[in-house]
Amino acid sequence: MSLHPTLQPYADAWTHSIEAISALVQPLAEAEWNRRTPCPGWSVRDIVSHVIGLDCEMLGDPRPIHTLPRDLFHVTNEHQRYMEMQVDVRRHHTAPEMTSELEYTIIRRNRQLRNESRDPGTKVRGPLGAEQTLQDAMRRHAFDVWVHEQDLRTALGRPGNLDSPGAQVARDVLLAEFPQIVAEKANAPRSSAVVVDVHGPVEFLRTIRVDIQGRGTLETAPALGPAAALTLDWETFVRLACGRMTLEAAADRIKTEGDPDLAAAILRNFTVTS
Repeated sequence: MSLHPTLQPYADAWTHSIEAISALVQPLAEAEWNRRTPCPGWSVRDIVSHVIGLDCEMLGDPRPIHTLPRDLFHVTNEHQRYMEMQVDVRRHHTAPEMTSELEYTIIRRNRQLRNESRDPGTKVRGPLGAEQTLQDAMRRHAFDVWVHEQDLRTALGRPGNLDSPGAQVARDVLLAEFPQIVAEKANAPRSSAVVVDVHGPVEFLRTIRVDIQGRGTLETAPALGPAAALTLDWETFVRLACGRMTLEAAADRIKTEGDPDLAAAILRNFTVTS
């Protein structure tokens, strides 16, 4: 048996992004590993440490036994503490140590994927011990690694892969959050619709409809006379949704129509990653 067909797109997206990350960091001088990235509190080294840690957990490796310093200003909740453990334990690793561990981890993960025969619905351990399906875990993992590839590209001034397989996964992961953003967080009126129109390397138009019970659903059919409409480019969409850009910095890249209060409420709740 081999990888289930529904899992193959996530394996392909991960492979594309992790190989891009490896190519980006392989030639870096020691000092370049300390460059700040758009991910709050994390350097290039920290991002690569996080990616290695994510893959080690996908491999089922035990988590490091490590005590975090108390002065990490960007760590404010248990989820962030969980993620920071794999990062802080590698903070003093040299460039050769980082690239060597990354390459070894990629080899191990490729071997795991070649031998992966489990059903997509198989339950696996997620962050903080939460249970999730293998399909959800691989989808989220492909998304995370692509977002962090983009963090590295921004930090190193090497833009690219905004339309890669990982970008397609990211589109679906981020859009899945929008019914809740529109219906619950922004409190859109019942029996209304909101349109999100994104252009650039990844283009799409989606309608979020709010039914009479206040539940939101995502549709591909355009809405006539929506309560609000937002138009923005793909990179801005990603950076806002992933907390890599402030609303103020993105203001001149976003066009809104319809109810200004509803549009503002959606934009205030645009960030979906923790």
